[in-house]
Amino acid sequence: METAYFVRRPSRIEDLTVLHLVEKERPFEVVKTVKLAKIDYENFITDMVADRQFIEDHAPLCAKGEVWRCILVQQRGHTDGVLVMPEGGCFVGWAAYYSE
Repeated sequence: METAYFVRRPSRIEDLTVLHLVEKERPFEVVKTVKLAKIDYENFITDMVADRQFIEDHAPLCAKGEVWRCILVQQRGHTDGVLVMPEGGCFVGWAAYYSE
């Protein structure tokens, strides 16, 4: 099972790429992948506190538990991205950097 280090309420993608202990990583499952155009993805990763319709649309699929069920947000044509655990329905509550 894959694991990732989730950060509470990050502002930018740089908040997700910090040094951390491996023991702090959580197992996750991607329940939906959202592919964004370059400009939309760049807007998302530089302002992760804004409400996003694509998060609200898929929030009901997500759940915390032994394995976190989350959304993977990627730029079209790229394999890395951001794992999102929504909070309040339409914004990022927790997020982790994802790289294949």
